[in-house]
Amino acid sequence: MSNSKQHAILLTLSLLLLTANASASTSTDKRKHSSPHQLTRSGAKEAEQRLSDMGYSTGRVDGIIDGTTRNGLIVFQKWEGRKVTGSLTRDEFEAIMSAEAPQPKDSGYKHVEVNIDRQVLLLTDNEGRVQRILPVSTGSNKRYREKRMSGLAYTPRGRFRIYSKISGWRKSPLGLLYYPNYFSDGLAIHGNPSVPNLPQSHGCIRIPMSAAVAVFKQLRVGTIVLIYDSESFVSAKDWAEADKQKDALSVK
Repeated sequence: MSNSKQHAILLTLSLLLLTANASASTSTDKRKHSSPHQLTRSGAKEAEQRLSDMGYSTGRVDGIIDGTTRNGLIVFQKWEGRKVTGSLTRDEFEAIMSAEAPQPKDSGYKHVEVNIDRQVLLLTDNEGRVQRILPVSTGSNKRYREKRMSGLAYTPRGRFRIYSKISGWRKSPLGLLYYPNYFSDGLAIHGNPSVPNLPQSHGCIRIPMSAAVAVFKQLRVGTIVLIYDSESFVSAKDWAEADKQKDALSVK
């Protein structure tokens, strides 16, 4: 074989090797670039489990991002002051895994807290530990005139008690309420198909439909409800203590 032919063969082999290396390098670069934005089903399941452990309601922990999971993501983002998207990205996954469970303002007794600023509801157990966290939509603070009624769409701040409950749907002058738990002058914590990220109700506290029945079962008549913004928190520990003393006397 002549030197010229050998030279041509070596040149061809060198070009093929360079092309293969470049292709492999490009493929590796693409994988490196895209992986931070991808989340496997097992990763989604891990995020769901962590959210559930912290009290955020995600429904079944199965790695499937359904409506209930998105509600859990939304309330997590609200609580943490993140952009509210309801999407589980790699950045959200990292934030979830490094987050701490929310703590209520009051402790030591079973109650509900509604944080107006964050648009979040916290339901605690008998010791005052957070048991469930839900997204809410409260009064819009705007005046309304509809169905021959008018007023200010305002959710009152302060401390209240659940005084009445209705199972199923309740037709009110301003719309339908699903499993309402009344706490003040016809205002209730109730399920609604629309729970926007901003305050948009007439004054009631809307919660997701998927959580309405469970919340209804947990909120007995007499349950303390604390509603506050950054300037209006009022503890109800004195109420809770009075309840304990009353219960102790009734047992005797």
